[in-house]
Amino acid sequence: MGNAMLVVTGAEFLLSMVEARWAAKNGDGRKMDAGHKSQQELQKIEQQLKKVQSLDGQDESTRREIQQLQERIELLRKQMSSHFGAWEKTELARHPQRPYALDYIERIFSDWSEIHGDRGYADDAAILCGMARFHGEEVMIVGHQKARDTKQKVYRNFGMPNPEGYRKALRAMKIAEKFGRPVMTFVDTPGAYPGLGAEERGQAEAIARNLREMARLEIPIITVITGEGGSGGALAIAVADRVLMMENSIYSVISPEGCASIMWRDSSKKELAAQALRITAKDLTEMGCVDGIVPEPAGGAHLDHEAAAALLDASLQKHLAELKKQPLKELVTSRYNKFRNMAQFFRVEA
Repeated sequence: MGNAMLVVTGAEFLLSMVEARWAAKNGDGRKMDAGHKSQQELQKIEQQLKKVQSLDGQDESTRREIQQLQERIELLRKQMSSHFGAWEKTELARHPQRPYALDYIERIFSDWSEIHGDRGYADDAAILCGMARFHGEEVMIVGHQKARDTKQKVYRNFGMPNPEGYRKALRAMKIAEKFGRPVMTFVDTPGAYPGLGAEERGQAEAIARNLREMARLEIPIITVITGEGGSGGALAIAVADRVLMMENSIYSVISPEGCASIMWRDSSKKELAAQALRITAKDLTEMGCVDGIVPEPAGGAHLDHEAAAALLDASLQKHLAELKKQPLKELVTSRYNKFRNMAQFFRVEA
């Protein structure tokens, strides 16, 4: 019992330090330590509290104190999240514990059956394709897949598809069109693989063909940007009737580091570039480039995969129900016009 109280007291002291540092920054998330140091400290405090909770023989006072600390952590997380800037969102989008496509598939869909190969060259593990059931309805799923350990990262090519991956994706979407199944795509990639072999096998052609064919598929298509939405590598599976973004995801023609290197010859200006690119879900929704934002648990989806999946599930149900009410011809015309009308801005002179 004494040890439990010591841990709780220590956790309270650490939490007070984090709260004081946040208050000293005047609630400005852009001034917080790089790498979300405070978020990491909150995770450590939570882990300590969970260990105490697992011990037997706690009295009511200890349990009440743990509950109060957890409520303070939740409140502080919400305050921090509301002040994150574009670069902080970029770091969250790239977080190694963020849920990937398979994490969502396991939690939202049933009867998952993967499709392999492009019937031309090879199978690309950086792109997942397969049939599944979504609340009883048959759907086709296409998505980028990253990994967390070194062996899997190499196998998945760090989430960067080769041309055969995009051709496999198109093959799966054509199957979905043939059988009238809606398509759901999950985007999370730094970009298409830029290697020599990929270019020799027609990387640009594979992406361009996907853009053209997705624009005229006669089935409902929903895309979710779950993490990084990098350039044409993302857009190649994102020409959809509804493009949704997770709250802490990003979607951009170039990475902030790449933009800073080109514009200022200095990649350290990545934070300035991230802000200028307007790559966050809020910015892109305001510009009409995406159709909705999927909320995440306080602190980010990486902290609670179950809650993140539940929030995404509800959003997918809502948008799919709306799309199914539209005649397919109108759906295709609306999709085409939506993408044709993007980025048309006019200046009104006084």
